[in-house]
Amino acid sequence: MSSFQKSEKAKVVYVTGCLGFIGSYVTRECLKKGWFVKGVDKCSYASNKELLDEFNNFENFSFVECDINDLKFLYECDYVINTAAETHVGNSISNSDEFINSNINGVHNLLELLKNYRQETSKKPVLLHFSTDEVYGDITEGEHFETDALKPSNPYSATKAAADMLILAWQRTYKIPYVILRPTNNYGIGQYVEKLIPKACKYAKLGKPLPLHNKGEPIRNWLHAKDTALAVIKIVEVGAYNNIYNISGSFEESNYLVFEKVLKHLGKGSVEENADFSFDRDGQDMRYALNDEKIKKLGWKPEANFSKELPKIVDYYNEKFIW
Repeated sequence: MSSFQKSEKAKVVYVTGCLGFIGSYVTRECLKKGWFVKGVDKCSYASNKELLDEFNNFENFSFVECDINDLKFLYECDYVINTAAETHVGNSISNSDEFINSNINGVHNLLELLKNYRQETSKKPVLLHFSTDEVYGDITEGEHFETDALKPSNPYSATKAAADMLILAWQRTYKIPYVILRPTNNYGIGQYVEKLIPKACKYAKLGKPLPLHNKGEPIRNWLHAKDTALAVIKIVEVGAYNNIYNISGSFEESNYLVFEKVLKHLGKGSVEENADFSFDRDGQDMRYALNDEKIKKLGWKPEANFSKELPKIVDYYNEKFIW
């Protein structure tokens, strides 16, 4: 386990998937730190190109539209922060090809670029890779630790677990320094509408029943995307590479109860009146929970309060989006 090299010089980082949900929060926090950010995004359906108007106001930001599979070269940098991924479980079940291409092949390409990294500094950048709590599979009681076995339940989590295994192997064989981040369920403003909270707002606004799979019983640990981004900053500043960190929001709530809170804020009636319970998802994990004492020892903890943040997010989607 090695500590990050401290330097007075501003850090140079690649952020892949910089126009996606988590990637945009990470990009924003890196820019605020004065780091030079080289943003990479393939501008898929879930990318928000309007974010470029914000990021281009920073002189320390540059951007290239590119799939991580198609990257051919890395300019001199300190870190490659990989948030690029296909992430929707339902989509992975109906068509896993894109998930294998992005989540496995894309990571393999990044690892090969790092393996062949040739710069005058000769010091290889650290790969900070976003995995997920879903690689562990579900857990009915207690919490998963970073050392627990991986037992993915669906194509999405299987591709993320496969990427984790590639990273560990490339470190052992080629000495590629890495950090694997495994956050719980992220939420916040700017999430694409296939995810629960914005999707709930959309269906409520349209007066359509929300497909609530498995009767809304799955329990998630909710982590604000800004807290996730700040965890990245904390790990870079005082963490250790060749290491895995769980990142938890420390707040558990079922999908049913989250939808109920959305409806209550919008004054739309009960869940039973606004949900379609006829669909059960294959490969559905019922509960995730992570022990994140390791990252808390670095001085990080989640700051966002779910009950206070949710009304702001619901108002944003209700007022800003045109469905």
